[in-house]
Amino acid sequence: MTIVSEPPAAPPTASAASRAVVNRLRRAQGQLGAVIAALETDADCRDVVTQLAAVRGALDRAGFVLVAAAMRRCLDTANHTTTEDPEPVSLEELEKLFLMLS
Repeated sequence: MTIVSEPPAAPPTASAASRAVVNRLRRAQGQLGAVIAALETDADCRDVVTQLAAVRGALDRAGFVLVAAAMRRCLDTANHTTTEDPEPVSLEELEKLFLMLS
């Protein structure tokens, strides 16, 4: 019996990361709409706060995906494996972006 292992997954491309972020933001948009609707109908405070936390989490994850994609591009540029980004993001800029999310 031969065991076939799958090759490691390639890191997502910038366009894949962008699609993932757009999907997360659309989800957050729907969740925010639910928060507004809940407030307009005097929903229970616990339900509203739970929905707000979900919106915040979706936004945070979207930001982290963007920063991670920028980090990959920065590392790729440093390793001379790609020249897609005409102005690579500096490590200082990445740190600043990351800290803005925390």
